[in-house]
Amino acid sequence: MTDLKDNTRIAGYKAQAKRLRQELTGKGNEITHAQALELVAHQNGARDWNTLRALATRPGNDRPLAVGDRVAGRYLGQTFTGYVHGLTHAPNAKHTRITLHFDQPVDVVTFDSFSSFRQRVSATIGEDGTSVYKTSDGSPQLVVTQA
Repeated sequence: MTDLKDNTRIAGYKAQAKRLRQELTGKGNEITHAQALELVAHQNGARDWNTLRALATRPGNDRPLAVGDRVAGRYLGQTFTGYVHGLTHAPNAKHTRITLHFDQPVDVVTFDSFSSFRQRVSATIGEDGTSVYKTSDGSPQLVVTQA
């Protein structure tokens, strides 16, 4: 059984709910902590708080990245910052399909007289945040780290 006290993802969700509640209260929109937890659950794609909590504690779902996380790294040799737009993985799978949205578009072409900018990209990464596929020089296409 998962020790809920040690689950950092749940602690992060609760901290997010607390910040949301404080922000809304400061703007004159008072909500309860339970309402804030429900809003956080919806923001993370879950039906309700209980569903989000169950997903966060499910064995094999202890990956370091979650939708909405700020990230940095390299895509085709270009540095980027952005956020996780989507994640798809099976429990206990070694790889994750990740979709990133970059803060600033990245030029993915190295040819001087031509450019091609991407702001949203998808790739398959391992547990270390490095893409499975490599460029022609042997470098990973994508390297993701938390910002």
